[in-house]
Amino acid sequence: MRRSAVWLFLLAAFAGLALLLARRPGAGGLSDGDMAALLVKLGLIALLSGAVMTLFRDRFAQAVQWVLIWAVIGLVLVAGYTYRFEMKDAGERMLAELMPGRVAARGKTVEIARGRAGDFQVAAKVNGAPVPMVLDTGASAVVLTHEAAKAAGLPLDFIKYNVNVDTANGRAQAAAVTLDRITVGGIVERSVPALIAPPGQLKVSLLGMTFLDRLESWEVRGGKLMMRTF
Repeated sequence: MRRSAVWLFLLAAFAGLALLLARRPGAGGLSDGDMAALLVKLGLIALLSGAVMTLFRDRFAQAVQWVLIWAVIGLVLVAGYTYRFEMKDAGERMLAELMPGRVAARGKTVEIARGRAGDFQVAAKVNGAPVPMVLDTGASAVVLTHEAAKAAGLPLDFIKYNVNVDTANGRAQAAAVTLDRITVGGIVERSVPALIAPPGQLKVSLLGMTFLDRLESWEVRGGKLMMRTF
């Protein structure tokens, strides 16, 4: 008697769910294809439930327990698939907090957490090559170290250090180039004017204004650098 009641309950629940999804307000009902797919899935659930109950026919309580366990697993998988993009964004933001310089992308906006030294380290790519940079709003241009320029495949044998620049250590010279692209998270800027520092002149590359000025907006808010592209 107890088993019959459970089966009737399950069948009624499946039928009610199918009717609810087929006739939900404002949705216009399910198409024939969607309805067929729904019925197939409900049928599979019913078959699996029946198989479990048959397998444990002498242990009804354990059978119901396993049905509930698999139902919860199914709901977790469905929820994970439904909110996969939100979970990915949350994971990227957590990693960005734990790993200074790592970019957390949210659509057209990227976020970078402030480093322990108080600066913003940026895991950028220049011409596809990874190039660690530091945000420098006082730099009028993007400035690459000699090593970073080499990694980016720039023709160092043909450049000339004939551009005068003012640095914290005084007047210096750099070479003017145009970078094919700079990538920061989901932001890609092409044909970016930049400078190359002579060997030994600069310890880390600088993300300067020739990149920042191309963005729709950028700001520092609550210990985070937020950049948004068009």
